[in-house]
Amino acid sequence: MSTQKLENHNIRKLTKVANGKSFSITLPIEYVRKLKWKEKQKLKVELEARHLIIKDWRS
Repeated sequence: MSTQKLENHNIRKLTKVANGKSFSITLPIEYVRKLKWKEKQKLKVELEARHLIIKDWRS
């Protein structure tokens, strides 16, 4: 698997999962590490105008 060009590093694709009933997106590992998120951690997803806000569930 080749690496992405620097200008395309933050461009991600939306992918269908669960027979088209859900969607997923991969996050850059640097962001996950910086936020200190762990696997299977609960996250809160909010829709504000045309933006998705992803927060830690406890905050």
